[in-house]
Order: sequence, then C-alpha cells, then structure tokens
Amino acid sequence: MDSFIKFLRWIEVDRAVAYAILSKIWSLFAGPITLYLISIYLSPEIQGFYYTFLSLIALQSFVELGFYIVITQFASHEWANLELDNERRIKGDSPALFRLISLGRLVFKWYAGASAIFILLVGTGGYVFLSQSSDPGIIWVQPWFALVLLSGLQLWMLPFISLLEGCNQVKTINCFRLVQGVAGACALWLAMSLGMGLWMIIVSSAMGVVVSSLLLLVYYRKFFEPFYKATGSTGIHWGEEIWPMQWRLAVAGILNYFLVSLYTPVIFHYHGSAAAGRMGMTWHLIIALSSLAMAWVATKVPRFGILISQKKFVELDRLFFRTSSVSLVVIGGGALVLWILIYGLNQAQHPMAERLLEPLPAGLFFLGIVLGQVSQCQSAYLRAHKKEPFLVLNIVYSLANGLLVWGLGRQWGALGASIGYLAAMSLICIPMGTVIWYRCRLQWHLQN
Repeated sequence: MDSFIKFLRWIEVDRAVAYAILSKIWSLFAGPITLYLISIYLSPEIQGFYYTFLSLIALQSFVELGFYIVITQFASHEWANLELDNERRIKGDSPALFRLISLGRLVFKWYAGASAIFILLVGTGGYVFLSQSSDPGIIWVQPWFALVLLSGLQLWMLPFISLLEGCNQVKTINCFRLVQGVAGACALWLAMSLGMGLWMIIVSSAMGVVVSSLLLLVYYRKFFEPFYKATGSTGIHWGEEIWPMQWRLAVAGILNYFLVSLYTPVIFHYHGSAAAGRMGMTWHLIIALSSLAMAWVATKVPRFGILISQKKFVELDRLFFRTSSVSLVVIGGGALVLWILIYGLNQAQHPMAERLLEPLPAGLFFLGIVLGQVSQCQSAYLRAHKKEPFLVLNIVYSLANGLLVWGLGRQWGALGASIGYLAAMSLICIPMGTVIWYRCRLQWHLQN
C-alpha cells in the first residue's frame, strides 16, 4: 500500500487530480451508456439535433471572450498571500484581498452582460441555422430556446467558479464537477427513457444549474461575502493588467470554436442530421478523453501561478514536465483503446457502430487529439505567467483548421474533416507552438 501511495504521489495524483480523473472517467463511462440509450430511444435525426444543439451552445466563446482563463491566472497570483479559515472565509494580506475582490466584482458584471448577449444572439442565430435543415416531424424550437436560457445562466455562474479555482479550491471544484456530471447524466438518461426527446437536454442542464447554485450560494457563501461588502483602495487595474492578456485570449476564445465545435454543424449542414449525430457522438468521446488526460495539468494551474509568483522556476518546471508526461501517456493509451473499440464494433457489425464514425476518420481524429494535448500543456504553462504568447499561432491555426474542415468536410464528410484537422494540427500547431513555448520559457525565466 505504501508503495502504491508513493507511486500516486510521484505521478502527481492528489485529491484534486483524483476527483478530476473520476469526473472524466465518468464522462467516458457515461458516453457509451448515453450512446446505447440514444440507439434505443432516439432516431438518428434527433441524435443529430442533440449534438448540433451542443455545438451551437459552444458559441458562448464569442461573447465571454476567454475571461475565465484570465480570472484563474490573476486570482492564483493574489492567492499566494491569502488562505481560507475553517469557515471558508478569506483571510490574509489586505492589499491582495482587495485586489482579489476588485477582480471578482469586475468579472461578475462582465459575465452578466455576456450572458444577456449570448441569450439574444445565439438563441436567434441558432434558430435561423436549425430552421434551414429542420425535420417537420421533430419538435426542436421550444427545447432550443429553453436550452439557451439555461446555458446563459450557467455562463453567468462561470466566473464565480473560475475565481474559486484560481484561489486553489481545485479539490472542491473537481468534486463538484463530478457530482454535477453524475447528476446531469442520470437526469439525461431518465428523461430519455421517459420519451422526452430533445427536452432531455433541458432536464440535464437544469440539474447542472441546481448543483452550481448549491456550490456557490450554500457551500461558498461566506467566501463571497467580502465581494459585496468590503471596501479598499488597492484594486485591479483592468486596462493596465488584465486587458493586455484578455484581448489575446478573446481572439483565441473566438477562434477556438473552429477548433472544437465546428465539426458537427458542418456535417449537419452538408450531410444531414444522421451524419451529424455520428460525428457528434465520436467527437464527444474524443473531447472527454482529452479532458481526462488534461486533468493532471489543469488541476496544477493555480499551483503554477503561485510558484511563478514566488519565482520558484525549478520547482515549476519539475511539476510541469511530470504532469504533462502523465497526461500524454493517458491520452495516448486512451485513444488506442477507444479506436480498438470502434474498430471491433465495425468488425462485429454491431448496431452501435452505425452511431459512431468509421475507424479511419475516427483514427485520424484520435491521432490529432493526441498531438493537440502537447499544445494544451504548453498553453497552460505559459498562461500561468499571466501572458498569452500564442495569439498569432491561434489565429493561423484556427483559420487553417476551420477552412480545411469546412472545405474537406463539405466534399467528403467526416473523413475530409478528420484529414483537415490532423493536417492543421501536425503541420501548423505543433511546430509553431513548440518554438514559441521554448523561447518564452527561456526569456521569461532569465528575466526573473
């Protein structure tokens, strides 16, 4: 037992990572169950609408502008001089506390406006897009607008959770995400089995809002009290401190849609809802795997910021390389297992194979996501320095990926989209990103 515990510590598995891993494992476990239930209770056309809904909701990146990443990074640097007491009240250095409060008040107002804009623009735009390829036998209009309203509420809650993450409450946040994932999936399955059609996603989203509300309004109520009461003269200067990083992340956030959520709408538009359903389910599994592998690095981002603030760069690099190595091993092994599963379903001519992509395009997507994990780890490391040097890379890579996926996906469906994705990742993202990461790491640490 002692040897096993030492091994877990060596691969940086603490409680925060454990909860994150359990949450991602649950997503991978729940995915096939959801797929099986969809094959029983939903038609291929409704499956296509379901995953297209999810892809359109991802348009929130166009209004929130990557601010949640900025929140985590800036909060972690202030948290180096703060802590929680037994009642979950903030205590510590007064200037750092007032700067944290100033940051919180700014982002709470920002996201209130972003949520309202999201509901108006995405709700209307999504309705117009879906109307062009709708099936008169499918009830989708009311579920769509209900989903937009719930997603807008979840978007408004995002800065509160990001602030907690930056304040190194990663263990609790990951436990909350595990509970939220389990509750949301169970609600989805129950609604599906009751024949609720597309309303099932509304039930699942509503469950997520309930769990988030309990976390923020009950468990961390005393944490947030100073943000509404305290006064002080030392605050965050948005224009001087946050904006130089935020506008770069805003561009990256907008372009990120072309990296993560473009595939299903393209297939939906050119090849129909059934083909979009296969693309959506496969891509859902791929993203779940990437999130699982990223758990080792993502949970350490607040720690990265604290070590940078303390100028402990040797310890920072040791932690980064160890967690990144584990992350790459996990995603490589997981991609191989999932591809073998898809290949086996096709060889056995199992009915579930018809709800997933064929082995060739799925394999190309898996290979691309493994390479993409390298870039994600590099980005997390550099952004912990409260800087965003990947701006040019994000622009070039995102536009190239979007054009390739759109053009090739229009002609050859999912196979074309997978070829475009892998080409952009291997020829642009990885080589450019590695050069930027190496140069910035060398320059920033020598300066300090």
